[in-house]
Amino acid sequence: MADSDTPLVRRADEVEYETVDAAAGMSKGVLVGPEHGAPTLALRRFVLDPGASVPRHTNEIEHEQYVLAGEYTVGLDGEEHVVTAGDSLHIPAGCVHWYRNDGDEPGAFLCAVPNGDDSIELAE
Repeated sequence: MADSDTPLVRRADEVEYETVDAAAGMSKGVLVGPEHGAPTLALRRFVLDPGASVPRHTNEIEHEQYVLAGEYTVGLDGEEHVVTAGDSLHIPAGCVHWYRNDGDEPGAFLCAVPNGDDSIELAE
């Protein structure tokens, strides 16, 4: 673990992406997190492939998102929102949400979350 008092620059080619277990077609890379010395927040980048979807779920922690690329649908507490590059989202803790990419291009977004435990629960 890096020292939280040491500034850090991470290059794009240093970020490893992994498939998200509950969502075929979605991958996640931790850009900066506690393992890099960030004591409070983690910054993650997600990619949602064309045709991919993420099931309805909740998180114990809030998260903020910024859409980097593509166009996809986000469900928030039962309402659907089509989002594109430049849009921002606030997803409160406990909010039922999901994602669906009906387009031909990948969607990508940044997600900032507080460090610590987070329980993801699939919604029925």
